Amino acid sequence: MKILNLYSGLGGNRALLPGVIDGDPVEVTAVELDHAIANYYMENFPGDVMVIGDAHDYLLHHFDKYDIIWSSPPCQSHSRMTAGGRNRKPRYRDFGLYEEIDFLQRYFNGAWVVENVVPAYKPMFEYKLLGRHAYWSSLDLSGVDFIESPRGFSNEASAAELADWLGIKYDYNIYYNGNNCQKQVLRNCVHPRNGLAVFMALVDSVRGSS
Repeated sequence: MKILNLYSGLGGNRALLPGVIDGDPVEVTAVELDHAIANYYMENFPGDVMVIGDAHDYLLHHFDKYDIIWSSPPCQSHSRMTAGGRNRKPRYRDFGLYEEIDFLQRYFNGAWVVENVVPAYKPMFEYKLLGRHAYWSSLDLSGVDFIESPRGFSNEASAAELADWLGIKYDYNIYYNGNNCQKQVLRNCVHPRNGLAVFMALVDSVRGSS
């Protein structure tokens, strides 16, 4: 079972994924642009293949080598937070998110999911809301059993509290894309239990179609 984990971040989504499922080895390739975050990922998941580079470009050229694809493109330009705040600078939305959804729908024969924040605008494709994350997928994820953080937790909790809730050991000196908030990398994480639930749904889909 070959899995592509794009924009892998700290690896929260795959933290509980077993190395073997019913005798079938699970091979994960992660793609992450930020060197510090990629180094953290490699320390925690040394069995995975790490590609330090542009996940958007990697998907285009390597998608057909995998059975399952999970993509978590940068969420900042889609967040409702971009609409407010006196220090918010004007920025283009990164619509690579929808390029990937469209691309996977048209060309990928395996099971896939694209995860992001709930958009601050009417999205180009309908999504499924699971917890505080939006999911676009080749599957109907309605039956996936999800856990949710307490209301407002991700904003009010400290970095240490977030790391503890996620079960992630984290160096608080790692920052994301110039953001000076210690919590940003953690706030981007999918809870490992939710990641496992989605991954297993994708695995079951692939195995059921083979």
